[in-house]
Amino acid sequence: MENHPLFSKVQHALDSIRPYLVADGGNVEIVEITPENTLRLALVGNCKSCNMSDMTFRAGVEEAIRREVPEILSVEEIKV
Repeated sequence: MENHPLFSKVQHALDSIRPYLVADGGNVEIVEITPENTLRLALVGNCKSCNMSDMTFRAGVEEAIRREVPEILSVEEIKV
């Protein structure tokens, strides 16, 4: 997946919010970037079970991706 042309741009966008997630004992991982430019992510650590994870995902993670990587057409959370 690291070979996908958008991978480094997505990582850079996630790195902009990652310190906030890590500070609370969580993180976010790229699961997949599909050929249709759908990004699938997984919240891990404390973020996985936090009652605010839906808001964190939509307002934080998804917003950072949409702002920095407009080529990504949709962002989905994968529960692992």
